[in-house]
Amino acid sequence: MAVPAVRNEEAVSRFVERFAAQLTEAGMQRMAARVFAQLLASDEGSMTSAELGEALQISPAAVSGAVSYLTQVNMVSREREPGSRRDRYVLHNELWYETFTRRDQVLTLWEKTLREGAASLGSDSPASTRIAETAAFFEFMQGELLGMMDRWRTHKATLGLG
Repeated sequence: MAVPAVRNEEAVSRFVERFAAQLTEAGMQRMAARVFAQLLASDEGSMTSAELGEALQISPAAVSGAVSYLTQVNMVSREREPGSRRDRYVLHNELWYETFTRRDQVLTLWEKTLREGAASLGSDSPASTRIAETAAFFEFMQGELLGMMDRWRTHKATLGLG
């Protein structure tokens, strides 16, 4: 499918809402998903609160709540516009890589807690077996995730994306 030469704002809006709906179905807060998708679709990868409100037809309070969530989960950062009081909300560089790398830290914590939980239940109980299997799953996922992130960096270089 050819990329249009001119930005089609109606099509962009449909994309933003469709991707935001998918993010919401995956567990992200609805308004945060909309703000994130709008930032992703912006050429600069950053927008002010007013720009986000106008693009999404939402209140400043809705923008504020969404940005607070996105900042908390390290998907965007807040930067002051030089010579202005206005903040810009900016997508992180290598957003997906960083997001999945942070998931690795969560998997490590969960694995440790699950192993402690399995040990506290005794080795012969069904609960201990189930929890130990879950810990092993997270250990496996962590190893696979690290390898996958390395392969992504190699692949990304072949695409000329940096």
